[in-house]
Amino acid sequence: MIVKTQSADDTFSLGAKFSSLIKEGDVIIFEGALGGGKTTFIKGILHGLGYKKKVLSPSFTLSRHYKMKGLCVYHVDLYRLDQESIFNWGISDYLYSKGGITLIEWGEKIEKSLPSYIKIHFSYLGADKRKIIFSLKDTKRSLKPL
Repeated sequence: MIVKTQSADDTFSLGAKFSSLIKEGDVIIFEGALGGGKTTFIKGILHGLGYKKKVLSPSFTLSRHYKMKGLCVYHVDLYRLDQESIFNWGISDYLYSKGGITLIEWGEKIEKSLPSYIKIHFSYLGADKRKIIFSLKDTKRSLKPL
């Protein structure tokens, strides 16, 4: 599925709509250039899931956890880590967790190690415009149009 957004608000709203398609245990990887809209989309996901507090990028902390109504969303940023460091750091603790959803920025660094995931790729189309491509690897469902 391919969707184009015209602004940061559109990207946020698309994330909120997408939140209705995800479920406990999902791993979602995000890829695209710095400033490409990944964190804005993730803020939309959390909003759509009912999280009301401020959502911050985990660029310098590696991960942030957002708890709500029996669900924990793990927001991970792998930008500063190499392949070996990622698994030594303990990302495996978050993956496919019961009661959790894992959102991984720069997830292309570990996608070959993941048995299943939803991938969301962000491309610039100029200014705040983005092309967002959704794909699946070995999940037992399809993504309906947003």
